[in-house]
Amino acid sequence: MTLEIHDTLRREKVTFEPRDENHVRLYVCGPTVYDYAHIGNARPVVVFDVLCRLLKHIYPKVTYVRNITDVDDKINAAAKESGESIQAITERTTKIFHQDMAALGAHDPDHEPRATDHIDGMIALTEKLLKSGNAYEAEGHVLFSVPSMPDYGKLSNLNRDELIAGARVEVAPYKKDPADFVLWKPSTDDLPGWDSPWGRGRPGWHLECSVMSEKFLGPEFDIHGGGQDLIFPHHENEIAQSTCMGNIGFAKYWMHNGYLMAEGEKMSKSLGNFYTVQDLLSEFPGEAIRLALLKTHYRQPLDFTKDGIAEAKRELDGFYGALRGWEGHPDSKMETPAVIAALSDDLNTPLALSHLHELAGDINKAEGEEKAEASNCLLIAGKLLGLLQQDPEDWFKGSAAEGSLDDAAIDALIADRNQAREQKDFTRSDKIRDELAEQGILLEDGADGTTWKRG
Repeated sequence: MTLEIHDTLRREKVTFEPRDENHVRLYVCGPTVYDYAHIGNARPVVVFDVLCRLLKHIYPKVTYVRNITDVDDKINAAAKESGESIQAITERTTKIFHQDMAALGAHDPDHEPRATDHIDGMIALTEKLLKSGNAYEAEGHVLFSVPSMPDYGKLSNLNRDELIAGARVEVAPYKKDPADFVLWKPSTDDLPGWDSPWGRGRPGWHLECSVMSEKFLGPEFDIHGGGQDLIFPHHENEIAQSTCMGNIGFAKYWMHNGYLMAEGEKMSKSLGNFYTVQDLLSEFPGEAIRLALLKTHYRQPLDFTKDGIAEAKRELDGFYGALRGWEGHPDSKMETPAVIAALSDDLNTPLALSHLHELAGDINKAEGEEKAEASNCLLIAGKLLGLLQQDPEDWFKGSAAEGSLDDAAIDALIADRNQAREQKDFTRSDKIRDELAEQGILLEDGADGTTWKRG
């Protein structure tokens, strides 16, 4: 099987050739835990979850690492504004992040290192860069010397003026070159800090991923992923740090997902289109949010709308409706070549989803053993995308909102309605249907009886 991916460094789609065909290594930048994750944070989690599922389908072993940034100026600012301790903020928001991503059907990575557990490694890396001449000390800071790396900027393909402007930082007087970036900086008593050869301080943002990727994947691994916004400066600086400390190969391939807009504009609280995953989960099933993220190719900009989630929910209703009443076996050895081929073409999820619709159509047209076989194919295809793994009845019935009818009460009313229909009391049966509809319970009468779902 040939897997094609778009490599940001080469700026083209290439054939993926792992360093070791028996063990593929994947690193993806994770969240900075200072607030609830928004839907833009969720996009790379879902995208690279699908990539990891595909890699595990193709290769015998895959190690997936995604970090947690729990030392950052944004966290410090949140603690100062709220009065909550830094540890309390990072613990609380990390827990919520895990809950939100699980609700979107994302598997846990094999390793999820936290930056604060690897400070010693960051200090050691900084010492190596000082020794090699790629870094220097200045006023309590240690900075990477960008001119010391001739091909700096090769990932982002920016010229020198664009690099300086893109860094979006004040050109400090202690910098030898405006493009130089911080490896270590001093901490005041009210900020997190660790003892180092340069005094009490804390690491620059970029250090952690260079250290943790080597710790868990080795100095050379296969794929480094993240959002497009991380190409510069974060990933550019990772390359500089890691290659100059001797990890010449570092990441063989770089993959980045595109930007996310919300309701046609950049997400902003002032515009009322700033969606946290928590907020969306209060209105929609996590699986519908996941499908809405996958309907656009990962490298393309995504305009994320609530109408789009509602449409994804209706599509899932169609898939689960096709599967309803048939016991499938998603772990069987059956293959879905068209879906695998679509995903192997640079994660073409829109094409893969079109094949899921074809499979659902096959189920609706089939009978007996053919219907069961088609159901299995849909389940197996869905599993690669992280979809359709619920029991169809659970999907349609969902969970009762507070104060609404529970499953037992609904089943009892349906039994009363069936009795009324047998007695040809259609006025009573229609009244029960209408009462259920007012509660958001929709009935479907079929040859096998009456089924229901929450609207």
